Amino acid sequence: MTEMEVLELNFANAALGIATLICVLMVAWATAAEVLGRIKARSHAHAATNDHHLFTVPGLGLTMADGGEKVDEKTQEPSTK
Repeated sequence: MTEMEVLELNFANAALGIATLICVLMVAWATAAEVLGRIKARSHAHAATNDHHLFTVPGLGLTMADGGEKVDEKTQEPSTK
């Protein structure tokens, strides 16, 4: 093999190594995004199970049972009846 052929093979190997590294990084990025999305969805669903005014409708997501806005009990004004 000539010196020029060796140089061409080294450049080809370097290019293939860079392409492989880019592909591995893209797969790692997509996997991390999927895992973080599932963790976020799980924590959101867990928080919703503690509120008795929220329920899940398939295709619609979380909704309020009374159709109103959520009011914290701490900030809610006492009602006079």
